[in-house]
Amino acid sequence: MTNLDSAIGAATAIVSVKPVVLAVPERGDDLRVRVSAPVTGSALPVVVFSHGFGGSLDKYAPLADFWAAHGFVVLQPTHLDSRTLAVTPDDPRYPNIWRIRIDDLTRVIDDLDTLVAAVPGLAGRVDADRIAVAGHSWGAQTASTLLGAGVLDAAGVPGEDFADKRVTAGVLLSLTGTGESLSPFAAENFSFMHPDFSDLTTPALIVTGDNDQSQLSTRGPDWFTDAYFMSPGAQHLLTLFGGEHSLGGIVGYSSAETTDENPERVALIQRVTTAYLRTALAVDAGSFAAASTAAAQDADTVGRIDSK
Repeated sequence: MTNLDSAIGAATAIVSVKPVVLAVPERGDDLRVRVSAPVTGSALPVVVFSHGFGGSLDKYAPLADFWAAHGFVVLQPTHLDSRTLAVTPDDPRYPNIWRIRIDDLTRVIDDLDTLVAAVPGLAGRVDADRIAVAGHSWGAQTASTLLGAGVLDAAGVPGEDFADKRVTAGVLLSLTGTGESLSPFAAENFSFMHPDFSDLTTPALIVTGDNDQSQLSTRGPDWFTDAYFMSPGAQHLLTLFGGEHSLGGIVGYSSAETTDENPERVALIQRVTTAYLRTALAVDAGSFAAASTAAAQDADTVGRIDSK
């Protein structure tokens, strides 16, 4: 990873504060957020991360810690589907959790000053004009809506426009594909999994595993590449060879959700996504190009970067 490391710079010490609680009475549960940031540096860009189903602010440390150590303020809200909460299918909010998830991300951006103020020494060091969203699995779909992706109803009619102009880049990991390929179970129980990528115009990097076979789809792993091929904004695709849904272990260190544990995959994702964010958020214009070149030249690479 030597060449890739040179594309993203040296890591620094980080500080992390949790939970920072945002009062949201209409949500039924206050919104709890983890804030991680480097202990030094100024004009720091922001990454808002949406976890996958059942996750929480404590998950995805391999990504959040790495991004923070390389100059980003990382905000991780806990959505209502988290196993740390007691929201069951009988809860009246349950059918609308997909929509509340989107509200969670916009709320975090709305209350950025409050979140920053909760971390000693961070105030005055954040650039609120440089914001990216990221997410994994269901979280990737949630994050994609702020980039312009739509959600179609049962008749294929686009719904509300959730695009947020404050967000200028995205990293979407294991992002589910179009609703036409849902399995019967998924079509019956997850009607919101019907994305329209045609208006996803904000620049984004898609990350997928070529061995990610989902029970939610009648297709193979190519389902997770739909956004790359169908959206104008997703200009880059990182494919992990042999990667399954957890992409080698991004959910957490020694996480039970990981079926394809592979530190090399995680290391590649850490570095490529960091390089992408550095370029997309105007930290270093050449970082992603350098990382792409390094990945292509690495004889031991575990993935491939495609661009269009």
